[in-house]
Amino acid sequence: MDPDHARQHLSDEQIRLEGVRGQLVGDGLTSESEQESVSELSSVDQHPSDLGSETFNRERDLSILEQVESELADVEHALQRLDEGTYWTCEACGRPIGEARLEAMPSARFCVDDQAGAEREAQRPSDTG
Repeated sequence: MDPDHARQHLSDEQIRLEGVRGQLVGDGLTSESEQESVSELSSVDQHPSDLGSETFNRERDLSILEQVESELADVEHALQRLDEGTYWTCEACGRPIGEARLEAMPSARFCVDDQAGAEREAQRPSDTG
């Protein structure tokens, strides 16, 4: 993958993610508190499950927004790495990141082996004792 193709691929992903973020923010997700978002639901004439559903939906949307923000940060980091000439290199081991992996996941920071190791580590229960 040449640098121009990589940059275009990352830019396309950035535009897509900014659109998703804009839609979530445009829906008023971040401009009002949870109390404000459920205030039109009267606690007197609404079933408690209605309030629970509204709270669940808001928490789900906030979680999606957080994930989109994280992915946008990864894309911006990848663009910076492209400018520095380190885009194709695994940040953990220094080996090349496969072209197929970068095509599928343009903001990848690690080769497949190191990504798998990081995911195994994240799933391992922590020793808190």
